Amino acid sequence: MFAGADEYGIDVTVDERAVQRLLSVRPADVDAADRLTFARNVFIPLTTACRYTCTYCTYYDVPGEASLLSPEEVREQCRIGADAGCTEALFTFGDEPDDRYTEIHETLAEWGFDSIHEYLYRACEIALEEGLLPHSNPGDLTEAQFADLREVNASMGVMLETTADVDAHSGGRRKTPGQRLNTIRAAGRQGVPFTTGILVGIGESWRDRAESLLAIRELHERHGHVQEVIVQNVVPNERSDFPKPDLATMRRAVAMARAALPPEVSVQVPPNLSPAADLVDCGIDDLGGVSPVTDDYINPAYEWPDLRELEAVADAGGVPLRERLPTYARFLPDEIRPAGVDPAPEPDGREAWIPPTVRERIAVDDVHGRRLRAVARGDGPLAVRSD
Repeated sequence: MFAGADEYGIDVTVDERAVQRLLSVRPADVDAADRLTFARNVFIPLTTACRYTCTYCTYYDVPGEASLLSPEEVREQCRIGADAGCTEALFTFGDEPDDRYTEIHETLAEWGFDSIHEYLYRACEIALEEGLLPHSNPGDLTEAQFADLREVNASMGVMLETTADVDAHSGGRRKTPGQRLNTIRAAGRQGVPFTTGILVGIGESWRDRAESLLAIRELHERHGHVQEVIVQNVVPNERSDFPKPDLATMRRAVAMARAALPPEVSVQVPPNLSPAADLVDCGIDDLGGVSPVTDDYINPAYEWPDLRELEAVADAGGVPLRERLPTYARFLPDEIRPAGVDPAPEPDGREAWIPPTVRERIAVDDVHGRRLRAVARGDGPLAVRSD
């Protein structure tokens, strides 16, 4: 039923009655969460090359202008982030560069890498060496690529955005809903704790939003791997004149997400893009990754809030603020999972959700390992508040 689904053998079906129920949901129909969480990260844009040309995106650069961070730059950014108390290295870049990006491919070859994904693996190793847990958003991946990259990642993600075939994804190099659903499915089959989400305001209808959320739910029910769903509003920028959705739209969209998803899946809004304080009562329970040291390179005109501003959001909702790792608590090993949190069912074909390399980094007896374990247990290192 979704564009591109046949090409990838996607068998996700959405029940019409579930769609209609979801379309009737309003903020008053959902409960507010009892806490808000966030992760402290350093945002590392590995490359601005992308095979897609989505009309609302300012992140990608055209061939000849795209950048590629060197291993030394990656290490320096990780070191700065770790020194600032971050726990997550967020690696984000456009989908695998196509043949037009000859300079990117030539540079990777000079550095000894056959592909951007092979380079991402090394970048994740650097992050672990510097005391951070990698969370990678590398676009669409195959199961084989997930099988490789999961070994050096605490969690991964890709935005579904929408199951609708919208003009915003138009062009000769367009992403399709089937392709994105295939990536979410592949992550589940490989036992990767996963983040996805919908993008509100790129030409999709309310029915499209309902179908997108229900498609995510169906894939999670099969594999148990979706840890959070982002409800992100589009923002106007130099490449796009899509208007920012109004508050009423966002309140309804967030409430729909909360109603559509099982309780263990968090609902997140980006606090630099959304009026988060006005959405707490609609069911959000997470504010995503926030960086004290780097910009939001996807939306560089929108600054991250600082810790005091995050506390103000939580205060507006009358709930406590808690720091988390990029991997949600239920996926963590028994020895560091907070008391009272039930473990996630075992992943398909894997011994554990967290790979040995990441578990070993968390267990190291150094300042970074102690910080990671404290955040995992829920007793640190959130600070600032003195009242």
